[in-house]
Amino acid sequence: MLAVLLGFSLDSQAQKIVISGVILDRETKEPLTYASIGIRGRSIGTVSNQQGEFDFYLASEHRNNFLVINMLGYKTFEAPVWSVLESKPLIIELDKSPVLLKEVVISDSLRGGDILQIALSYIEKNYPMNPFLMYGFYRDLKKVGGTYISLLEAAVKIYDENYEEPRNKNKLRERVALQEVRRSIGYGSKFTNYFDQDNLLEVLLLHNSVRYRHFPNSEQFFEGIKRMKDSYYNEQEIYVVATSNTEYNLTVHVEKTSYAIIHIEYEEKLNDQLDKKRGMVSRRVSSKRINNFKRFEDKYYINYISVDSKVNWYDLKTNELKFETELVQSLLINEVLPNAVNRIKSNQKMKAYGLHFQDPPYNKEFWDNYNVIKESPLDRKIIDDLEKFGPLDKQFINN
Repeated sequence: MLAVLLGFSLDSQAQKIVISGVILDRETKEPLTYASIGIRGRSIGTVSNQQGEFDFYLASEHRNNFLVINMLGYKTFEAPVWSVLESKPLIIELDKSPVLLKEVVISDSLRGGDILQIALSYIEKNYPMNPFLMYGFYRDLKKVGGTYISLLEAAVKIYDENYEEPRNKNKLRERVALQEVRRSIGYGSKFTNYFDQDNLLEVLLLHNSVRYRHFPNSEQFFEGIKRMKDSYYNEQEIYVVATSNTEYNLTVHVEKTSYAIIHIEYEEKLNDQLDKKRGMVSRRVSSKRINNFKRFEDKYYINYISVDSKVNWYDLKTNELKFETELVQSLLINEVLPNAVNRIKSNQKMKAYGLHFQDPPYNKEFWDNYNVIKESPLDRKIIDDLEKFGPLDKQFINN
């Protein structure tokens, strides 16, 4: 069940409405992470943070439109924006979808592998096949031994031609431009050298499993896909299929009417050697990723991507564990422009090296009205950890 505590403010100069809330499960009172918040029929939106909280900035022209909140396995909440703005802070409660609680009764002959095969064959039908532009909020966090050592947040622009299957699944098809950097902290730490120095946003985009067709094309793979209990999302019944083995766990949510893949959770169980440095060798321990897609004008666009990768460093001679590292990345898409005419030109593209080297001056006016993943007590812990390397006011402009 969903509970939303809403408030608002109106910036008379920027003509922006700000809706603030927290999204919880009614029965357990636990926060719902990555719930989707948007406006019906529009491509703008945001998601809730790990505490279920969100701030949603939108133009005052949307006052008469409907606020929509979706969460996998829950009924959709909808209300006119004006009714939310004119109310005192209110709590809206919605039950979990009854579909989620039902035992699956398979009245057709579709198996899990059949469902996934159909969904993959429908990619070019369900996803954009004309050029499109997306605006998003990117964040990456680096941890060593459980302590945060760096944080980067940026507003980005992403252009793509279409969802045709790429010949090279390791080569980025999208063009990415940096708009503004919100924070770039902690890169003076010596430990940042033990992380990938490439453009991590571009690496993250390659984790879009629908865009880059990460699914094996073999009978053995599809035979291992099991059909699970059905679920519910955005007033639609959802197939849930999954597989698990010694190498990975995979769960895919597929919309029943369109066969569009709307949510993927994938976890790799790894122990492969990556790099050698300063008498040490690194081994990848695990990698977890989430892909979530959102429908707009009958096509499905990436809504958010998150990847959590863990790498351990060992002494090259003794194989003793020296330290553990973790990279946590997320990308929230807060606006989509279909049928984009203006592409990102070569001279506007991000550089191939790290974003922290592409750090423009802080633009407070821009960030005051930009949809980000709302800060939380976790962010306070991040800042506390980063202050161990020096006062924050000397590391970045605190907005």
